[in-house]
Amino acid sequence: MTRTKEATKRGIDVVVALSLLTLGLPLWILIALVVVLTSRGSAIHIGRRVGKDGKEFGVYKFRTMRAGARQQGPGVTGAGDPRVTPIGRVLRSTKLDEIPQLLNVVRGEMSLVGPRPEAPEYVALYNDRQREVLTMRPGITGPAQLAYRHEERLLVGEDAEQRYVTQIMPRKLDMDLKYLHNRSLLGDVRVVLRTLVSLVR
Repeated sequence: MTRTKEATKRGIDVVVALSLLTLGLPLWILIALVVVLTSRGSAIHIGRRVGKDGKEFGVYKFRTMRAGARQQGPGVTGAGDPRVTPIGRVLRSTKLDEIPQLLNVVRGEMSLVGPRPEAPEYVALYNDRQREVLTMRPGITGPAQLAYRHEERLLVGEDAEQRYVTQIMPRKLDMDLKYLHNRSLLGDVRVVLRTLVSLVR
């Protein structure tokens, strides 16, 4: 993608993100209130992720897990994970927990479409070929996110994290690399439309 197209993509990202944040503000406030009133902790969770050029940043999400959950289990969330709150399950299934990432888009840390930002401990396992995905901004949605929209259902049992690292993560990275080498503005529009359709379904 040329610099001009990159600048256009960035401009579209900011305009769309600001528009969604503004138009959906009442809903975002309602979700935040429900989160803090139904479980102990803040409404927003900030997780460490690795972005473009390997720079770490804090990714914003509505909190879906109980306080201290990170210290009580693996870095991946499997099906029926007891750390997830009842409201958290609803937010995760509808992907509403990812709404605050629009702030990451405005800040320039993420794009609307791109590879999913991964935690530092998993990025450390990338080989040289896989690290190529770090040459572009991570995204809220993308081909890999769509293909593994219900990833948690595949992560069952005590070996869930090992299965993620050895099976699921490599497949997602292959999809991300394919996106990287074939990305276009029109392709991004298609991904966004497919994401909206999947959410409605």
